[in-house]
Amino acid sequence: MSTPLLHSTSAANAVSANGAMNLSSAVNPMNATSTAPVRLALALTLAALLLTVLGLAAGAEGFSFAWRAEADLIAAVRAPRTLGAFGVGALLGLAGAIAQGLFRNPLADPFLLGTAAGAGLGVMAVLAASGLFGATLGLATSGALLRLGLVGAAFGGALVGVSLTLVLARGAARPMVLLLAGVIVGVVLTAVADLLALLSPEALRARQVFLLGSTSFLGWGSVAALAAVLALALPLAMRVARVLDALVLGEATAASLGLPVPRLRLLLLALLALCTGCAVAQAGLVAFVGLVAPHLVRRWVTVAHSALLALSALAGGVLLLAADLLARRVVAPEELPVGLITALLGGVFLLALLRRRSGAL
Repeated sequence: MSTPLLHSTSAANAVSANGAMNLSSAVNPMNATSTAPVRLALALTLAALLLTVLGLAAGAEGFSFAWRAEADLIAAVRAPRTLGAFGVGALLGLAGAIAQGLFRNPLADPFLLGTAAGAGLGVMAVLAASGLFGATLGLATSGALLRLGLVGAAFGGALVGVSLTLVLARGAARPMVLLLAGVIVGVVLTAVADLLALLSPEALRARQVFLLGSTSFLGWGSVAALAAVLALALPLAMRVARVLDALVLGEATAASLGLPVPRLRLLLLALLALCTGCAVAQAGLVAFVGLVAPHLVRRWVTVAHSALLALSALAGGVLLLAADLLARRVVAPEELPVGLITALLGGVFLLALLRRRSGAL
């Protein structure tokens, strides 16, 4: 089921003495001179625009394009939810591409390395603290603290989770050991979150929504936070993406090329934690988007990591926009948790990919 990120022979000819990537030789020569990545970016952008229009028109009774009459509803509910869904998907797609390149494993995603479990623990700690101190601080004060603390707690928890995974695995050189360490850290951090839930029963309902994943509560504040993190993380990740290209050849080879591998890895880990933490804080555990988005991009084009990161972010946004639209319309006027939709679609995609690779289930 794995798909190589770049052919090692091509990459070896492409990495120059200063560690930069020569795209004309790093990728397939036909793709390097073609407009396939541009066409893919254009197609994904058009799909995002179309899904955004449908998201603004999707209501409990069906699609309505009488936007002037429903201006208040669109501005208050549909627009922030639609734009927020794209932001969450884009962050997860970017985080998945970073994780797969950084850990040199096409099965890596933000939720397998302790990142999401750590973010979930941070969110649960804030929810429990809000329930514990809400009676003494007052609902207004506790609500404000809850709003201010979620993203920061999720970021801190995600960074702790991925750091514990790396410490337990003694680095990222052995992918299988790394994934096993991520599972262990995830189980432990989830158990701590369960303990907090027992100590604060009033937070159980919010935790249930968090575990299933939901775009129902995204507002303009969420959109602003997601946009700010994406605007910070994507350019930085693309700027240091050359280390991901070099790591295809192995860590020792990347270091021999003059790249400051430890420093760049630390920056990428921080970006991975920030993207995952912000997305999880705003929409909960939305499964499979971070895993599937980079795979979809690689199925269509062969590009170096700089372009892969941007295209994966765009693909992740499109995926979650489509899933959010389905979540609103499948059992309308009721709604399904968007995490259920992404899990179903992602599972079907991976099964199809496995069937294609192996020839049979």
